[in-house]
Amino acid sequence: MAFKRVVFIVLDSCGIGESHDAAEYGDQGSNTIANIAKAVGGLRVPNLEKLGLGKIHNIEGVANDIDAIGSYGRMAEQSAGKDTTNGHWEMMGVKLDKPLPVYPEGFPRDLMDAFEARIGRETIGNKPASGTEIIKELGDEHVRTGYPIIYTSADSVFQIAAHEEVIPLEELYNMCKIARELLVGEHAVGRVIARPFIGANGDYKRTTNRHDYSRDFGRTVLNEMDEKGLTVMGIGKIYDIYGGSGVNDKVGTEGNMDGVDKIIEQMGTVEKGLIFANLVDFDALYGHRNDPEGFAQSIRDFDARLPEILDALREDDLLILSADHGCDPTTPGTDHSREYVPLLVYGKNAKGNVDLGTRDTFADIGATLSENFGVNAPTTLGTSFLKEIGPNA
Repeated sequence: MAFKRVVFIVLDSCGIGESHDAAEYGDQGSNTIANIAKAVGGLRVPNLEKLGLGKIHNIEGVANDIDAIGSYGRMAEQSAGKDTTNGHWEMMGVKLDKPLPVYPEGFPRDLMDAFEARIGRETIGNKPASGTEIIKELGDEHVRTGYPIIYTSADSVFQIAAHEEVIPLEELYNMCKIARELLVGEHAVGRVIARPFIGANGDYKRTTNRHDYSRDFGRTVLNEMDEKGLTVMGIGKIYDIYGGSGVNDKVGTEGNMDGVDKIIEQMGTVEKGLIFANLVDFDALYGHRNDPEGFAQSIRDFDARLPEILDALREDDLLILSADHGCDPTTPGTDHSREYVPLLVYGKNAKGNVDLGTRDTFADIGATLSENFGVNAPTTLGTSFLKEIGPNA
């Protein structure tokens, strides 16, 4: 294998310009990183700049006339849709041909009746909402009645929020399994998500005991790596996104900075294989809340930690940074945006300043992993860029 370890970090929702088919999704003009930079008077991110971020797209405050130490490009999505599930599964070689179902008006009554009959309780909510806002709105009613809060979002998700002292975790998780059994056919959402919280009297806070129940869309590169005996370490929500399939170790995170801590910790222990992380704060805290200043600061915060990751890289490591979609906080609405995603690749023993161009699919990541680790590609989707970036020796 060319590189003994690959560290792959998804900067959730950090898109880099409207995709060629953005008009089909109503996302003309979306450009998450560049529009944020414009909104805050320039984005100073010297470490991402060195890797080649400014050479992918013109971004105010980010130089594009440098010899980048990394390789750089952008990727287009082939799957239908623009959410976490579609993006991550395509990265590992699976194209989703149909958009996953979404519920801007809430879930149909017959489905909710079936769910309530199975769990033996009524429910409240049943509408699209911010997870933090809906527990402010309905938390007191939930505590008083014991009825779980059901909500969705712009993503294909069925979310169940419950106070840990009202509905114990195991009961909440069992409710999610029941929902997963019911959500099939036309209602086969991408994920069912347990959203436990704590607190009292309107002052509620979500806990880290979230758990996702994902649909299985087939074999991925992760399965091939797992079966070959390679470590596939999922950090953050990676394990849940793939329903655990092919991910043979995992660690949870509490925000981006804790995520970086966990990445560095695992770089000190994993000997061979993939360290695969998702940093979700960009999306969850700032993109969906139309907060370009917060989003910009979150990118700066990651950039400030990036040297720690670079220093922890071994000679035979490869670092890949990308995203799963956009979520432009400067445009109307709070939905994800159909965008190209950045591709930044760096290794101490890899070539620098290589223009990887516009890739046809996110699955080029999975194809590169397949070639690097010498495992079968589960699909023909994707073209490896391994030979373009090295190694030098």
